[in-house]
Amino acid sequence: MGALGAGIAALGAGIGIGLIGSKATESIARQPEAAGDIRSAMILTAAFVEGAALFAIVVGLLDKVL
Repeated sequence: MGALGAGIAALGAGIGIGLIGSKATESIARQPEAAGDIRSAMILTAAFVEGAALFAIVVGLLDKVL
């Protein structure tokens, strides 16, 4: 059951980061002068999503071990 939870966490993170990139690209297309600020916010948000997903994956896999 832990591996299934870890897989769902990874899938959710992939979808989330994809949506972040999609919306950031759309925002830069609408307002090119704000590209630097948007890119910085996108990278920071993607890092937070990645960190939360990694934590969820570790917890899911530890559930299997313990």
